[in-house]
Order: sequence, then C-alpha cells, then structure tokens
Amino acid sequence: MKKLQLLILLFVFTPHFVAQNESLLNLKSNLLVNYEINSSLMFQDNFEKKSAALAVLYSVLLPGMGELYAGNYSTGKYFTIADGVIWGFFSGFTIYGNNKESDYKSFAKSYGSVNLSGKDEEYFANISLYENIEDFNTEQELNREFDAVYNVNTHFWDWQNSTQRKVYRDLWSSSETAYRNVRFAVGALILNRVVSAIFAVKAVNNYNKQQSNQLSWRVNFEFQNQPNLTNNFKMNFQHSF
Repeated sequence: MKKLQLLILLFVFTPHFVAQNESLLNLKSNLLVNYEINSSLMFQDNFEKKSAALAVLYSVLLPGMGELYAGNYSTGKYFTIADGVIWGFFSGFTIYGNNKESDYKSFAKSYGSVNLSGKDEEYFANISLYENIEDFNTEQELNREFDAVYNVNTHFWDWQNSTQRKVYRDLWSSSETAYRNVRFAVGALILNRVVSAIFAVKAVNNYNKQQSNQLSWRVNFEFQNQPNLTNNFKMNFQHSF
C-alpha cells in the first residue's frame, strides 16, 4: 500500500518538477549562450608605417622624393622641378664665372704686366682700382697700413692707361657677379632641400594617420535561446573611419 502511494506521488509531482527544472535550465542556457557568444571581433587592415627619417633622407638626396615616398607627389614634384632649374643656374653661372676669370687674368698678364703666380682674390680686386702698384702702395702708406703694401718685385702691375684698367675691371666684375650667383644657387639648393624635408615629414605623418584610421570593422554576434519563444540569432556589422 505504501509503495502504491509513493508511485502516485511520483506520478503527480514529477512532471511539475521536470517543467520547473527545464525552465531553469533554459534560462541558464540562455544566459550562458548570450554571455559566451555576445562577443566582438575587430578587424583592422595592417599597413606598413612610413619613416619620417627616411623621407628626410630622400628629400636631401633629391627634393620631392620624400613626398613621393609618402604617397603625396602632388607637392613634391614642384621641389623636384625647382631643384632641376636651380642646378641649371648653378652650372651656367659656374661656367660663365670661370670663363670670365680666365679672361681677366689673361688680360691682366698681357696688358698690366701681372705675374699671376701666387696671387689671391684681393690682389685681383685691387689692381682693378689703381693704375699701378705705386699708386696703391702710396695710399696704403698714407693710411699707415704698412702691412698692406705690396712687394714691387712679386706683385707688380702697371696699366698703360685708364681704359685698359676699366676693361679689366668689367671682366673682373662679370666674373665676381657670376660667382655670387653661384653662391646664391648653392643656398637655394640647400633651402629647397630643407623645405622639401619639412613637407615630406608632414606627408608621412598624414599618411600614417590616415592608414591608422582606415576602415575598422566590428562584428557582434548574439544568440538568444528563450523558453516558449523562437530561438533568435543576430549579427551586428559596424565600421568606423
């Protein structure tokens, strides 16, 4: 009789107990699934960073190449063109200055009886201002600048007339003007490289910044297993710039 009563109790309460436990299991399963699957995956394009130091080196070697390396030759090409033009001026002025220097030295030797050996630039400038060495030395002595007096045996000159001296001075002035332009061209070449390097570094920084901010993708998965409801699966797809 006791066995029969126990069977009846089990028959009555077991479905209720199972239903409650099934509900608890479903709830736990839902929480567990959501906790485990509701995760985010980040995908970001890999890229190779550009080196600012390398960009500067390229710009020093040839202006504009640093910008080309950074992927922005739209401004770099102007530095390259400018460098070519400046080199053209440098070469032209150098050749012209050398030719004029050769001309005025030959003229001084032929018409001023100048010994070209061992003479510095100051000497060739002075002989364009005085008719002869006596006039020059007399003025130095009057100014009590005795150290500036030339030795007559080694630094002699004597223009036959003022016209020859003026011709010589014109040749000398042309050469000096050309050499000044050469020095200006050298300065322009240096400046062009400095400015190009600055723009190249800026271009590299912009490139690295743009690449790091490229499409960043975010995928979010969510699986919902709820009792008495249809199971749901969601995928959220996001991107940022």
